[in-house]
Amino acid sequence: MFVYATPLFPLASLPLARLATTRLHPRHTTWLLSLAAVVLAATSCGALGLVAIAALVRIPTLAHLAHLSHRVIATGDSTSGAIATIAGILFGAALLATATFTIARTRSLAAAFGHARALPGAASLVITQDQAADAYTIPGNPGRIVVSTGMLDALDTPARRALLAHEHAHLHGHHYLYATAARLAAAANPLVRPLAAAVEYALERWADEHAADTVGDRHQVAAAIATAAIAAKHTRARPSPTLALGAVFSRTSTPRLDDAGPVPRRVAALLAPAPRTSLPILAAGLVVIALAGLFALEAANDLQDLLSLAHVAARR
Repeated sequence: MFVYATPLFPLASLPLARLATTRLHPRHTTWLLSLAAVVLAATSCGALGLVAIAALVRIPTLAHLAHLSHRVIATGDSTSGAIATIAGILFGAALLATATFTIARTRSLAAAFGHARALPGAASLVITQDQAADAYTIPGNPGRIVVSTGMLDALDTPARRALLAHEHAHLHGHHYLYATAARLAAAANPLVRPLAAAVEYALERWADEHAADTVGDRHQVAAAIATAAIAAKHTRARPSPTLALGAVFSRTSTPRLDDAGPVPRRVAALLAPAPRTSLPILAAGLVVIALAGLFALEAANDLQDLLSLAHVAARR
């Protein structure tokens, strides 16, 4: 039962993402949804793998090679061949997608770190002589904050302070790690994509709230983000490095500025009172994560018990 129920937990991704985004502080949203994405993807894919393994050891030749009793395996596992085949295909697809994403992300990280090292100067802030309005943070050792003169010209002094506070939150919070973890989970199981998208939005909101705390004026930060978005749209900044995070929008998912997307939502959130975390919603999310982990452990334990029994029977 546990092995069949575990893959169903990712179906909670969309409602969990919506509740967390609206009822939790962005920092807590990021932590919760990043963890949920990884756990739900890992447990659901693991359950598919368990079903596939159980089906494989039912093959007499494989059971003999593994020193298992085919009779015990066949009577202890009633999974149909069709279900086992589908589970095996899905598990293989998840492994392939995970490997593909990991390779691509590793290359992107290497490129980002290299770009950060190649930027002039030793300070974290780099100002480029570019009339296109742009501002973003690049992960690296150390990470760098890049702001164009076009962006600086578009903002007044308080807005510049808000912009830099936002970028510092991305830099010192290592926000790219949360986005990477969530996207890796989404690659393994597309059902958790709502969580990955919500994490990327929450990262921007987290940086917004940090800027609001630093500046001390939520409306000022909202105005800075709106002005920066308008400036970036009209000057058409050149594509920024992969994995860069910015005050205008996240470059991890290349959202459009001309739709009713994250920027208007972020501005509206800053014009509202500071967000508070709902403990019941946070607890509900943690319960979903804990149950998914518990069900996966029980499913693995059931298979282990079956294999142990089959191994003992084969030795008699």
